[in-house]
Amino acid sequence: MKLFQKKADGSQDGLAINRISKKANAVLNTVFLLWALACVLPLILVVIVSFSSEQSIFENGYSFFPSEWSLDAYEFFFKLGDQLIRSYGITIFVTVVGTLFSLTITAMFAYVLSRKDYAYNRLFTLLMLFTMLFNGGIVATYMVNTQLLGLGNSIWSLILPMSLNAFYVIVLRTFYKSIPIEIIEAARIDGAGEFKTFFRIVLPLSKPGLATIGLFTTIAYWNDWFLGMLYIVDQKKYPVQTLLWSMQNSLEFMKQSSANALEYAEMAANAPTDSGRMALTVLVVLPILLAYPFFQKYFIKGLTVGGVKG
Repeated sequence: MKLFQKKADGSQDGLAINRISKKANAVLNTVFLLWALACVLPLILVVIVSFSSEQSIFENGYSFFPSEWSLDAYEFFFKLGDQLIRSYGITIFVTVVGTLFSLTITAMFAYVLSRKDYAYNRLFTLLMLFTMLFNGGIVATYMVNTQLLGLGNSIWSLILPMSLNAFYVIVLRTFYKSIPIEIIEAARIDGAGEFKTFFRIVLPLSKPGLATIGLFTTIAYWNDWFLGMLYIVDQKKYPVQTLLWSMQNSLEFMKQSSANALEYAEMAANAPTDSGRMALTVLVVLPILLAYPFFQKYFIKGLTVGGVKG
């Protein structure tokens, strides 16, 4: 108590608290700076190693300062020609269409569950929560998608199985509940129906939440390789993640993509290993990394909504 009673004008108190605050800020800034470096430096190292020669990696290991720079890893992968471009096109299509489709059904389903006056609110909420705890397994899912729905070796097999996530529905439903019910009631009094209220009132107010879910969904579609491995038979329909996974795990794919055996032998002999893995990582991460700044503003607001009540 002496710290706060020493002077009536509080000058000493202010100085002491200010000194403590500066020290605490310095410590926190240092901690966060080290944490940021711990997150960024591995990515920088991956980029540098991808431009390093195999000989440099063999002699010095992974280093921020390689003894020799090289583009061999990227030249090696771009020898696939139109296959790499085609796979990127498939991945972009799946990511864009899948994200839009997933956001549409997630937003509509979450809005229905957020309305307390919906008669089957409890039933559908329980069904949704049930899917978070139990599922039929890979075999049952594969049988349903390939034999019942006929999605085998189809681009839609990369979109539909991931189109609805129960966790995202719960997050968006919670976001909808933060919208004052008076706004919805006012729209109803003005003669707006449910669809008009949803599309003209609720969705514009939900941009931060939609952007947050959209970012998570975009990353999930972009990074997915398992569905391509599971459902796609034709290698020309491989998304880029499945393509790169195949290239990394088996040279047999390059043999099938090559024009002849001599080309395969040359590619196999010159195939980069360590730098090639890092180049694969850069090719996969860079596009989604460039897209993140466009979501950042809404992403932060969507995560912090409801944190302050007023």
